[in-house]
Amino acid sequence: MEHALSPATLAELRRPRPYPAVSVLTPTHRREPYNTQDPVRLRNVVAEAKKKLEADPAVTRERRVAVVQELDRALAEVDLAHAEDGLVIFAAPGEHQVWSLAREVPERVVLSDTFLTRNLVSAQAAERPFWVLSVSADRVTLWRGAGDRIVEDRSGGFPLARGRENFDAERQERIGDLPSTFRDEDTRHFLREADTAMTKVLREQPHPLYITGEDAALSLLDEVGGVAGGAVQVRHGGLAQSGPEAVWQAVKPVLDAQARRDTAAVARELDSARGHRTFAAGVDEVWHSAREGRVRLLAVEENYRVTVRDEGVDHLVPAVSGDLDAREDIVDEIVEQCLETGADVRFVPDGTLGDEAGIAGVLRY
Repeated sequence: MEHALSPATLAELRRPRPYPAVSVLTPTHRREPYNTQDPVRLRNVVAEAKKKLEADPAVTRERRVAVVQELDRALAEVDLAHAEDGLVIFAAPGEHQVWSLAREVPERVVLSDTFLTRNLVSAQAAERPFWVLSVSADRVTLWRGAGDRIVEDRSGGFPLARGRENFDAERQERIGDLPSTFRDEDTRHFLREADTAMTKVLREQPHPLYITGEDAALSLLDEVGGVAGGAVQVRHGGLAQSGPEAVWQAVKPVLDAQARRDTAAVARELDSARGHRTFAAGVDEVWHSAREGRVRLLAVEENYRVTVRDEGVDHLVPAVSGDLDAREDIVDEIVEQCLETGADVRFVPDGTLGDEAGIAGVLRY
């Protein structure tokens, strides 16, 4: 199942396709007893997708058979033992993808000429993806983080490792001269290569960067390149050869501290906007501002959800989940719209926004 949504992947998912491109969404659960119904619910929503394909006169038999085959293949790939909070299946003739999301999605089936991506975009924004680069004299490992998950990432040719002819770790251990390792030209060249590779990764996916390593490694990386200057440095060695759990434990306190600072900064910006008449609050007001491209900063409480119906009037109408024409993912629609217009989207802990009904924004004008 997929987790990482890069700009290139998102652009590919949004590419128009011959009708029908099928999007299947369903909530999932991480723990018992809630996850016991996930397999049945998943089979039912896929069955609903097949019924819609059968009933749609615009879908030829050949395309229906092709999409049904892809849905079956996707269903076989789903690993509910490692489910998160939402599951998205995309299927079209000759292709399918399965996405596991750490954010709840509404249960729905959509047939269109593009895949429904707003829930993926919103989930990524909520998880606030980041990079961790673990540096040592003979190995540099790249990790991708999001939410409470870190996995090794092989973008940009990582991990990078020095050959035995260029690095004698046993000799360094014998003479106890690790700092001198970071003064030789081979090590400088090795870390310069790592800096170049990381620069390319950041250009393609500009997420916040955390760098772990011994003091000497961090100092040399800063000296030979540019990525360290814009990164948060975590002075913890040995992680280039470790697993994801060790890396997570090393960076989690730093991430938590950064999250607290970010939340406080968002609160200050919202308070300032109130005094300058550039403040919007509540799903209705923020939705209208988002459609006009006026939102500069969007703040959303992490578990805020609201179901509405757009009846063509000036205001969104509250609705009950499951109602005909209900828009159950209106918050995710707002998030995607704001990101499309260049807004800074921040998810904050529940209760942060006080009386502002779970969502608020700072307007450009």
